[in-house]
Amino acid sequence: MPREIINVQVGQAGNQVGERFWRMLLAEHGLDESGFYQGNDPLQLDRASVYFTEVEQHNEPTKYVPRSVQVDLEAGVCNQIRSGPIGSLFRPDTFVTGQSGAGNNWAKGFYTEGAELMESILEIVRKQTEACDALQGLQLIHSLGGGTGSGLGSLLLSKFREEFPDRMLATFSVLPSPKVSETVVEPYNALLSIHQLVENSDLTMLIDNEALYEITARTLKVKAPEFSDLNTLVAQVMCGISTSLRFPGQLNGDLRKLGLNLVPFPRLHFLMPSYAPFYNPQDRAFMRMSVADLTQAAFDRKNLLVACDPRFGRYLTAATIFRGAISSREHTQSAVADLQRKNSAQFVEWIPDNVSVTLCTVPPVGQTQSATCLANSTAVQELFKRTLTQFAAMYKRSAFLHWYTSEGMDTMEFSEAESNAQDLISEYQQYQEATVEDEEFAAYEEGAEAEGEEVYEGEQ
Repeated sequence: MPREIINVQVGQAGNQVGERFWRMLLAEHGLDESGFYQGNDPLQLDRASVYFTEVEQHNEPTKYVPRSVQVDLEAGVCNQIRSGPIGSLFRPDTFVTGQSGAGNNWAKGFYTEGAELMESILEIVRKQTEACDALQGLQLIHSLGGGTGSGLGSLLLSKFREEFPDRMLATFSVLPSPKVSETVVEPYNALLSIHQLVENSDLTMLIDNEALYEITARTLKVKAPEFSDLNTLVAQVMCGISTSLRFPGQLNGDLRKLGLNLVPFPRLHFLMPSYAPFYNPQDRAFMRMSVADLTQAAFDRKNLLVACDPRFGRYLTAATIFRGAISSREHTQSAVADLQRKNSAQFVEWIPDNVSVTLCTVPPVGQTQSATCLANSTAVQELFKRTLTQFAAMYKRSAFLHWYTSEGMDTMEFSEAESNAQDLISEYQQYQEATVEDEEFAAYEEGAEAEGEEVYEGEQ
């Protein structure tokens, strides 16, 4: 039975990435730009209903309509999608736009402008969920640097948590980066959003503009990367992550299985995606990678979509998804086991078998094989530290705060967000340094406290 997912894309970045994602999904499922099937492989339609609603019309072929809601506080980007090549694909009533925009202000998206649109967005989402047989969860595409994606995105997430407490909430969150900065208040917007993501999200795939620029410029040899180039990379990774949901294969996963295998502690659900192979299109004729090469590339820092170095942290868990012409499951598992053995210091030893392997025979469009990796590594604290440092420098002097307080926001929220981020960083650090012996002592300590005993530091 299909397990449906509802996609919600918020803000300029969310809608532009979302459009690219839907175009890639159409290609993978053999659908044309109007949603009619043109392919010749039955596997393409086997689970198309995970992301598409089937609309049967009298004496006409079945039309596949995206199960998606497009939200923005200004109409520009949504109008572009409407008038673009895939505009006729979406249901007209799934576009929700405001008039004034959020002006890169988190408080406008969360408290004032965004809150006004809340009821109409939830109504559309409810309508979509009622048509589902077995709703698996919701996925949110947004960026954390602007006002709509961060503010309204955070508000939506908290409302979804209230409305659908037992469903998975996954987010694809584009982090701001100092090298590719759009606005000066990005650290405020990002940290306030992270504060909400820690509490309300089940899985957060972090994506970083800086890393995307590096890949497009260095690996794909694009002279002057534009946002459309970066969005294509994000869409490729999103398709890779959702492969096991959309196509039959060995060890079929769903969002809940993915979360169960990747999130050892509820707050530590921030994942670093990577994809292989990325290569210059002119080198395509020379590309043929073995399973070991693909595995190596998927864990390589150069193919990470976030600008941090996994060598400075340790992997708590990871999930690898292989697609295309790969000989057998044993091959992939032994390649992953070899990689773990060679880099054993990089993987925590107190979680055995912490890398899961999924195999799907359907290759991505235009490639014969690929590997996508989702890693839960303690190195991700580098991203939070970077944002926190910039946030603290401005907040200490109350710079730009009046823009937020004038929208009805309390400065206490800034302090809470700051301390929550500090707690998150220290949690990651704690598990990075943890060893098997630490875990045994911690378990003993907890057990003793439960019985009301007093535990002394020296007592082991």
